[in-house]
Amino acid sequence: MTNCAKMQHGIVNVTVRDVRFPTSLEQHGSDAMHTDPDYSAAYVVIDTDSGLKGFGLTFTCGKGTEIVVCAVKALSGLVVGKSLQEIVSDFRGFYRLLTSDSQMRWLGPEKGVIQLATAAVLNAVWDLWARAESKPLWKLLVDMDPKQMVSCIDFRYITDVLTEKDALDILMRAQEGKQLREDQMLREGYPAYTTSCAWLGYSDQQLRQLCTDALRSGWTKFKVKVGADLEDDIRRCRLIREMIGPDNTLMIDANQRWDVAEAISWVSSLAQFKPLWIEEPTSPDDILGHAAISKALAPLGIGVATGEQCHNRVMFKQFLQASALQFVQIDSCRVGSVNENLAVMLMAHKFQVPVCPHSGGVGLCELVQHLILFDFIGVSASLSGRMCEYVDHLHEHFTSPVVIRDAHYVPPKDPGYSCEMLESSVQRHEYPEGDVWKQLLNK
Repeated sequence: MTNCAKMQHGIVNVTVRDVRFPTSLEQHGSDAMHTDPDYSAAYVVIDTDSGLKGFGLTFTCGKGTEIVVCAVKALSGLVVGKSLQEIVSDFRGFYRLLTSDSQMRWLGPEKGVIQLATAAVLNAVWDLWARAESKPLWKLLVDMDPKQMVSCIDFRYITDVLTEKDALDILMRAQEGKQLREDQMLREGYPAYTTSCAWLGYSDQQLRQLCTDALRSGWTKFKVKVGADLEDDIRRCRLIREMIGPDNTLMIDANQRWDVAEAISWVSSLAQFKPLWIEEPTSPDDILGHAAISKALAPLGIGVATGEQCHNRVMFKQFLQASALQFVQIDSCRVGSVNENLAVMLMAHKFQVPVCPHSGGVGLCELVQHLILFDFIGVSASLSGRMCEYVDHLHEHFTSPVVIRDAHYVPPKDPGYSCEMLESSVQRHEYPEGDVWKQLLNK
C-alpha cells in the first residue's frame, strides 16, 4: 500500500457542475428517440483534507442536467465528513447509505435521476480510491482480494440468482490465468466496435466517408441507428453493409422506438443485412417484451442487446432470468457505479451471457473501459461474442482520454477512473454561464 493509500483522506467538500456540449448542432449522437442531444454531464469533484481529489460524472443529453445536479447536492451531505478509508472498509454499507436514505429513497428507489446522481458520486469515490492506490481503476479491481470485492456489492434483492458465495466462487475461479489475461490486454487491448459512422442525422455522404475512414483505420464492427423510417433503414443498412462487406460485423440500434410486434416485424425486414443484434428494440422497462422479441428473432440469428437504460441490478436479474437478452450492455453511469456493475457482470457470467458495454456520450468510453477490462481479466475470462462500444466524440476534454489502437481499447495507465475533465473545458462549457453557452444563447 502506498503512503498516499495509508492516509485517511477525509472528505471536506463535494462540488457538482452542469457541463454541456452543443453536439446537436452537427447531429452527433442523433437516433430515433434522441434526435438532437447535447451531450452533457453532471460533473462531480470530491475534495479531501489530504489534497487528493476524486472526479466523477454521470451522462445526460442536455436539458434536465440541472435536476441531476440538484440530486447530487442532496446526496453530498451523506458524503462530506466521511473518510475514504471509512468508506472502502464498508463499501456495501456506504452504497446503502446513498441508495437507502429513509426519505430520499422515495425518489427511486435505485432508479432514475437519484440513481444517476448516486452513480456520479460513487464514480468520484472510486476514482479517489484508485488515485490513493496510484492505480488505474481496472488495475485496482484486478488486484483486489475477491473477498473485499464481494464486500463492495449490495446483494439485496438478487440472492435468488447470485449469493455472496456464488460471487466469491466466480471470482476465485477467475484467479487462474489472470496474469496471462492481464498481459494479453496490455499487449492487444480490448476489442471495440464503432457507432460513430451512422448516427441517424448523418447524410449518406457522411456515412460513406466515415465508413471508408473507419475501415482504413482497422474497424471491423459497426453499429447503425434505425427506427425512424423502415424504407430509410433498409437503404442505410444496405449502404453500410455494402461498404463494410459480408464478413464484418453489423449491429442495429432502435433506441426504444417500437412496440413489441412492430419490433419483430421491422427487424425481420432488416434481417437480410445479417445484423448480430437489435439494441433496445422497445421500452427499456419491458422485460417480457424483450423476451418475446428475443424468442421471435432467434430463428433469424439476431440477438437482443439492452441495458444502457436498465435501472438497476434487479432489472438485469429479471432480464437474465427471462432469457430476454443475448448481450448485456452495462453503463458506467446509469446504475450505481462500479458497485452495482460488479453485481451485473457477475450475474451475466453466471447466466453465460456476454457483456458488451454501452459507451459514447461524455466520458462513458473513458469510464467503461475499466469495467470491461476487469470483466475479461477477473470475471469472464472470455472474449467470445464480446466487444465494447466506442464513439469518437469529446475525448479531447479529458486529462486522460481514451486511447484506441487497431480498433481496441488500450488499457489506461494513469491512476484513477479516467473521468477528470480539463478545467478549461469545464469552464467554457458550464451551463449557462460558460463562454460556449453565452454565445449560443445570445444568438
